[in-house]
Amino acid sequence: MQKVLDGRYELERKVGEGGMARIYLGRDLRLNRRVAIKIPHLHFLGQPDFLERFRHEAQAAAMLSHPNIVDVYDVGKDGDTHYIVMEYVEGTDLKTLITGEAPLAIERAVGLAEQIARGLHAAHRAGMVHRDVKPQNVIVTPDGQARITDFGVAKSHLSTAMTETGVSFGTVDYLSPEQAQGRQATPRSDVYALGVVLYEMLTGKLPFDGASAVAVAMKHVAEPPPSPRRLNPNIPPGLETLVLRTLAKDQAQRPQSAQEFAQLLANYGQLAKQETAINQAVAARGQPPSSPPPPPRSSGTGGTGGTTGRMPIPPPRSTPARAPRQDGLGCGVFLVGMVVLAGVLALVFLIGTGALGQLFAGGGNNSGNGSRPENPTATVELRAPTNTPEVQVAVPNLVGLTADVAATTLQQSQCLPVRREVNDPTAAIGQVVSQEIAPGTLVAPNQPVTYTVSLGPRLIEVPDVKRVAVALARQRLEGSGFTVEVNEAPSREVDAGFVLSQAPSSGLRVAQGQVIKLVVSQGDVVRFPDVIGIQQAAAEKLIRDTQGLELVYIDPQGRDRLPDYDRYAVGDVVSAQTLEGSGLANGNLVPRGTKIVLGVKRAE
Repeated sequence: MQKVLDGRYELERKVGEGGMARIYLGRDLRLNRRVAIKIPHLHFLGQPDFLERFRHEAQAAAMLSHPNIVDVYDVGKDGDTHYIVMEYVEGTDLKTLITGEAPLAIERAVGLAEQIARGLHAAHRAGMVHRDVKPQNVIVTPDGQARITDFGVAKSHLSTAMTETGVSFGTVDYLSPEQAQGRQATPRSDVYALGVVLYEMLTGKLPFDGASAVAVAMKHVAEPPPSPRRLNPNIPPGLETLVLRTLAKDQAQRPQSAQEFAQLLANYGQLAKQETAINQAVAARGQPPSSPPPPPRSSGTGGTGGTTGRMPIPPPRSTPARAPRQDGLGCGVFLVGMVVLAGVLALVFLIGTGALGQLFAGGGNNSGNGSRPENPTATVELRAPTNTPEVQVAVPNLVGLTADVAATTLQQSQCLPVRREVNDPTAAIGQVVSQEIAPGTLVAPNQPVTYTVSLGPRLIEVPDVKRVAVALARQRLEGSGFTVEVNEAPSREVDAGFVLSQAPSSGLRVAQGQVIKLVVSQGDVVRFPDVIGIQQAAAEKLIRDTQGLELVYIDPQGRDRLPDYDRYAVGDVVSAQTLEGSGLANGNLVPRGTKIVLGVKRAE
């Protein structure tokens, strides 16, 4: 890449990279000041619409001037290189602060959010909507000033961007419901995103997460955010109410502008100080700050017994009145009832066992012939009734059978088949993988027996990750349940670290867990051929045949410069380096256009 753009902006080193562009620390040679230079990735150069928007929106952002916005100085094009020149701000992006320090102190989080809101209001007043408000796009200076960057530029493919039906979204973690539904972003969309940022500063967590970008976006549309105070009980209730209002699904329920949100945050800071003073006074009286005042207690004498600190004496309990006694009646009635009940039970028992009939039959015979019974004492044998044993059937083993065979087997065993289905990558489609009642268990006939049938592996649509940074591509694919395999290859069209191709292709439905092979760009590089150790003539030919390399110098080396001089034959290539002095080894990847210097053993 060029070191100086338009003869004015010198590139020093890369300091950042996103899905759309790389950021370089540079110097404005004309004004002798440090600047940040943003250059789009190579694979956007073939998209005229993108480049036009890049230029137009950068020019619009250059018209903004506010203490909480990073200034845009210039936008231009040098050959095929498009660039934006911005103010270089010393500091740390807010996402890094959140990751390392959250939850932030309440006063600090509110102060930063208020600054961001004031910067957004300045942009909205100029007719610009950021559309990608997130902590990665906020720089916090060492003295605590918040500066917003990437106005109107980060509208394409960013770190967790997604595209549905041709609509381009920003980062879904901070995406407003209307943007997730494909509607146009408004200033209140930026307010929503800032509400998410404030939520994250206060709790250290995002309100919504999910396995994929689509899942997160749908939660922004349909699910209420969790209570921030459940994650951080130190958040005052009033501040929680403001955060949740800002995260309302309906735009009309949010603060109507970034300016209103900033004012609410500023007023909250004043109210918080007042509330602290009030709470201290309440605490001095022994009451917890958030508890309501206790209801007045009566001393029972009309005095102020509730303030003496002594526990009031409760009134004596009243003795419950008893029913009037009915002497000579209750006990007698009870005894008579018990005797009658015993007699009735005995009679029922004799009738049920047949003993009563035998007793009367025997008595009749004796009286008829006038003789005495042979057994003067009659004995009645009592026998408990016996239950007829129920028929039971054994549950058959169903695991490994096909679903139809399992159903037939259960019916033949006098059991009722109940089928359940589940995705199982380890079993063939239609095979029984489990049953709820173990084989051999005895059950009553027509007992329902549930068995589970495999539907085979779950099929998932492969997302499109071409031209996506490899880290994000891996995150998306693994989040969808795939395994990722990465290979690398040079590319003149796609910047290093971005996906060149994928297999299987996007849109196909394949089994969860399948390996998705990615080819990732190594950038516009060429492989340095294996020339070290061979003769000079052969080495020169290999370099000439390698497109993108240029041999510029042969450096003869004698015994004075070659410690292992005797190891090589005269004319052997003993070393290689770039013209700038960087050493090379066989097989190294070097930028296209690299100039090569070969060290060759010379004769003594």
